[in-house]
Amino acid sequence: MLNLHLPEHENSFLQALARVPVKVKKRVPLVHHITNYVVANDSANAMLAVGALPVMAISGKEVEEMVSHAQALVINLGTPSEDLMASAVMAGKSANAHSLPVVLDPVGAGATQYRTKNALRILREVKIGVLRANPGEVGSLLGYRSPMRGVEAERTHTDSAALAVQASRSFGCTVAITGQTDYVSDGHKLSILYNGHHMLTRVTGTGCLASSLCAAFAAVETDLLVASTAALGFLGVVAERAALKGKGPGSFRTALFDVMYSLGGVELVTSLRLEVKKV
Repeated sequence: MLNLHLPEHENSFLQALARVPVKVKKRVPLVHHITNYVVANDSANAMLAVGALPVMAISGKEVEEMVSHAQALVINLGTPSEDLMASAVMAGKSANAHSLPVVLDPVGAGATQYRTKNALRILREVKIGVLRANPGEVGSLLGYRSPMRGVEAERTHTDSAALAVQASRSFGCTVAITGQTDYVSDGHKLSILYNGHHMLTRVTGTGCLASSLCAAFAAVETDLLVASTAALGFLGVVAERAALKGKGPGSFRTALFDVMYSLGGVELVTSLRLEVKKV
């Protein structure tokens, strides 16, 4: 049953969302990850489950060449180091040179000055297509004091919808903020997604999975608001269905990949709880 809060003229937006997972399976995009060792395996499995191909080349000796073969790039700063940062900048500039979408996941921005500075460096030196983060990370990049515990955002009174719009306009990219409710903005429109399940917070790296999905979807969809809305909506619907199958974090994690593999575009949009607004 549809539970959508969209003006009638936005039906074309829904149709575009439905097409994205189908195009991923048809085109099988290669998604290059500069990522952290905590989530590399699950990110790779998520790509395979949705029909994309993953590669996790990090060495500065090959990242530029590897990017030239890819259709999208993820830069994930979950375990930052000087070597990873150098590779991230090289890969990002190579992706820009080849007109590939770049997704930045500034894991833990705000937790330490080092992480925040590295994320801001990427935003300065690389043209980012999608910034996917939690509210605390986005707030920190905008200069707000956002409470963090480790690399996780704590409860904040900041309006995530306003954060998404402000960050999009400030950084010149699409911003996808994940949380209990997800928000995606390109500075002109705002998607609000109400799908998801609390079990996502009991499995490491589900935010990173969201970033990988944004990249896979951006590889086949040039409208990054559509791509990112589809990606976050996809993960939210998948989580709801996986929670019905799983009995705890372990079985839920396994069910995530099973549902990713089987969820189609029509099933996606008919399960979405979504609003789209002009801002």
